[in-house]
Parts: sequence; C-alpha cells; structure tokens
Amino acid sequence: MAHSFEEQVLSLAGIFQAAVLVEKIARTGNAPEDSFECTLASILITNPGSVEDVYQGRHGLYLGLTHLKHVLERDRKSMTGDAIRYVLTLMQLEKKLSKNNEMLATLGNRLEQIEQQRKHFDVTHENIVGALASLYQDTLSTFSSRIHVTGDVRHLQSTDNAQRIRACLLGGIRSTMLWRQVGGYRWQLILGRKKMLDCVNHLLRP
Repeated sequence: MAHSFEEQVLSLAGIFQAAVLVEKIARTGNAPEDSFECTLASILITNPGSVEDVYQGRHGLYLGLTHLKHVLERDRKSMTGDAIRYVLTLMQLEKKLSKNNEMLATLGNRLEQIEQQRKHFDVTHENIVGALASLYQDTLSTFSSRIHVTGDVRHLQSTDNAQRIRACLLGGIRSTMLWRQVGGYRWQLILGRKKMLDCVNHLLRP
C-alpha cells in the first residue's frame, strides 16, 4: 500500500515533537500541555485509520512541525542540537526494536494494560505517565545505545520530570515506528529537503 508524502512528514514531525518535549522538560521543567498530551495519546492509538488519526489531527503536531521547519530551513537560532540528537538516536533505537520480537511483544502487552488504565485517567495523569515511563525503562532503555538526556540538573533530578521524559521518548519511538511504516527514511532530511519544507509549510497553514 502506497503512503503519501504528507503522512511521512506528519510522522516525522511526531518524532521531532517528542524530542523537543524531552529537551524542554530537561532544560526548564515545563512543556506545552497540548503537545505533551498529543504525544502521549499517540502511543495508545494502535489501530489508526490514518496517520492524522494517531495525532488526532495535525493541529496537535504544531510544535513538531514548527521545529522540523526550523531544521529544514537550517535556522540555527531556532533549532537546537539536543532535539536533533534525540531524533537521530530514536531512529537508531527503533531500528533495534524492530528486530527484537520479544520486546515488541512486551510493548504490545503492556500497552494493552495501560489502555485499560486509560479508561479511568486522562493520558497526562501521573498514573498513565508513570506506566508509560516504566514501560520505556523496562524495554528500550535496556539497549546499549541509550538516549543520554542533557539539561538542568535541578529538573533532571525530579522524579516527575524523569517520568515525563521517558514517556515522551516512548512517544518518539511510536512516531518513529509509524514513520518507517509509511516509507520514511533518514536521507529524506537531506535529499528531499525542499519538497519536505513545502509540505511542512502547507501543513502549518491555518
């Protein structure tokens, strides 16, 4: 089944959004609530009809699309190295995950349990955030090439922030899986930059 270029760009924006959220929490202890909610909710949408369904429309991806635009425009004032590093490492981790059937099964089973919890709590409730963070810690953080998050030590030492960061990283993995499923590949960021930027600008229009 052929997937549209727009779907590839939306899912790539999902990876960037997760990365920017991690960076913001690590540096400031805060993150835009609507973007945070969109990224976490995407993890639990496992049978979507379309890529937009995963993010409940493109509007929830404004943060990710905006940062992807900065990267494609090579706007050094607005883009940050940490977020780009997180994106590239998420792509490496997801590649390892795709070859690990046991870990994929664990993720699937645990996400079903969290979906049951979701009936009683909002996706940003500490119980859901904690469950998603534990799932990331028990699975993807066991790989040797883990993501090294940098920021303000005061915020990184907070248990709540650590859980929010891990939950966002799991959201990043979810978007990376989706991006590969719809035909995304790393060289697109270089070889298809102009076409991708045109698509991002289109998606950002009100």
